[in-house]
Order: sequence, then structure tokens, then C-alpha cells
Amino acid sequence: MAPMTEVRTGSDWDPRAPEVLADQLTAYDAMRGRCPVAHSDYLGWTLFRHDDVVAAARDHDTFSNVVSPRVSVPNGMDPPEHTEHRRINERYFTPERMSALEPAVRDIAARLVADLPRGGPTEVMDPLARAFALRVQSAFMGWPAALEGPLRDWTLRNHRASLSRDPEALAAVALEFDGYIRGEIAARRRTAGLVSAPGDVTAELLTERVDGRPLTDEELVSLIRNWTVGELSTIAACVGILVHALAERPEVQQLLRTDPAAIPSAVDELLRIHPPLVANRRRATRDVEVAGRRIPAGAPVTLLWASANRDETVMGDPDEFRLDRDPADNLLYGTGIHACPGAPLARLELQVMVEALLAGTEHLGPVTDAVRAAYPASGYTALMVGVR
Repeated sequence: MAPMTEVRTGSDWDPRAPEVLADQLTAYDAMRGRCPVAHSDYLGWTLFRHDDVVAAARDHDTFSNVVSPRVSVPNGMDPPEHTEHRRINERYFTPERMSALEPAVRDIAARLVADLPRGGPTEVMDPLARAFALRVQSAFMGWPAALEGPLRDWTLRNHRASLSRDPEALAAVALEFDGYIRGEIAARRRTAGLVSAPGDVTAELLTERVDGRPLTDEELVSLIRNWTVGELSTIAACVGILVHALAERPEVQQLLRTDPAAIPSAVDELLRIHPPLVANRRRATRDVEVAGRRIPAGAPVTLLWASANRDETVMGDPDEFRLDRDPADNLLYGTGIHACPGAPLARLELQVMVEALLAGTEHLGPVTDAVRAAYPASGYTALMVGVR
């Protein structure tokens, strides 16, 4: 076997440079062509190309998901530990459970769309996108309406801490969130066995067992944290991206108004063009070469989904909207054993929201203002769209 290519490991780019944060997708597109495996102090080694990201995501032996000292269920685990915890996760996203939840999701979406002001530019991120993600997650978990405000505020603080990568800020927001979840767990335990006890997902999780033992509180909190952070941030980003896309692509909006059966495929395609999840972290378990760059054992590795899903060698023109693409090429929900376990819920939510938007309005657009989100988020922090 030929020796690995030795390449300088200084900083190839700055993921936090103003021009990158101002327009992430354009910056990632440029990096994919210029330096498809790039090193930075902030992200470690970043993989930009579709083939490289897929290969790494499917090779958990070389690119480990165990990247933090904190317990992370299940996405921060590798087999064999990952296998049993993933099995528990998948039980909560079955077709039967999604069908049972669908009426609540439709009601939430319809009410929020009906409440949007008509006739002029309307801000949609807070009253629609973020509210939808929060209320669906609360309905799914069985949480009280009183938790909505604190969780909304927590989401904003969590994003700021993630962007700064300040260890103290990250620890503080993690501790705050854990407090909310431990409170819900304690409430279920106090009513366990009572006729009036809630039969919700949070209560059901208390009965789960892994390797013959109950889940620890640390595992329960981590599992629920991962579900909730993914829901509150990523689903809200998805809704904003979809509203922006429908408003900016009137031909797509008209197609879906005429042919609602195309909505599921259209949602996946629009979110391929503008990916809502920017990246996931991995850790190299051994020295490995990717595209001529030597990544040393122990090094942090970033899988940049927001670049891979726009790779011209697989997608052609990454901004072209097409419904005839091979769904297997779309990395919207990841790939390999760590692909998003909550994908069935996400697909339900996003299909229902687009249906509600189109059924509850005559037209969306134009976009009068859009403030892009900065890494590690995607989509928009604010979005003004005409609604009538």
C-alpha cells in the first residue's frame, strides 16, 4: 500500500470568517471545489464532498461518534452500546405512532397558519416556524403548555453558546435544559401507578430497559435532550427554509398547489438545496487518508452535510429543483447506522406544514427581508414574507 500523503495541517480556512457566516452555502460550495478536505482550529478536519461524507458516515469504526465526555444517547455512541439504545429510539417513531400523532400535528399547523397576518410582509420565524417545532415536540412528549416559554428562550441561549463554543456557556445551557427534563421525569414518577397518571412518551421512556436494566437518569435526559434540540432547532430551520423557498420559487409553489401529491418529494428536494442541518462531528480512531489529506488518530472530523448535499458531481446544478433525483443520494437525514432516528416524525411535520400553508393561503411571497442564520445553525433567524 502506498504511504499516506503528508500535507501541512495548518488552517486552510476560517469557518467563522464574516464572509462564511454571511452566506454559508456559497462559502461551502467554493471550499468543496478548492479544498474538499480542509483543516481549521475551530472544526478540525472538514469533509465537503458527497462521496467522502458518505464514506465517513458509514465507517463508524474509523470515524467514531463518541466525541464528547457527556453521555449522548444514541448519536454519541458506537456499537455495541449504540445498538440497544438506537433500538429504543426507533420504537417511538413507528408508522403507527406517527399516524396517532398526525391529527395533533395537523391541528397545530392549521392554527398557526390561520393566525398569520394577511395582506403585507409577515415575520414567520417566531409565530410559525419556532412555535410549530415547540408545540409539536410538546405534543409528542406530553409536556405542559407552561414549558413552552422557557424552552423557546432556552433554544436561543443554546444557539449562542454553541456558536461561541464557550465551555462555561455550553455547560450552563446543558444544565438548564437538564433541569427542565428532570422536572418532567420527576413529575411522571410521582404519579406512576395512579389512574390519572399521564400515558405519554415521557412516562413510557421510564419503563425502557437496555441490556436488562432500566435506563439511568443520565441516559434518559440525554435521549430526550437529543430529541428536543433536534426538534426545536432543526425543524424550525426547515420550516423557515421551506417558506422562503416557496415564496422565492413561485413555479414550485404553484406546482404543489396543483399537485399536493408531490409535496413529500418536494420537501426533501428543497431541503437538499438549502440543508437545515449543517454538520455533525466525528473523531478519527486511526490515521486515515481522505482525498490526499492525512487525518491523524484522535483528530476531530466534521461531516459537512450542507456541502455534501450540494455536490455538483452527484447533483449537477445544486440549486436546480428536480423531483426525479435518486432519493438515496439525498443526505437530508444522514446515512449509515447514525442516520436520524426521528426522520419519520420530521417528514410528517414538514409535509403537514407545507400542506397547511398551501391550503390556508392564496399566495406566499415575496420575501421582503431574510436574515441568514450563522453556523452551527442554518436557515434564517428572521424572515419577512408576504402572506395573502
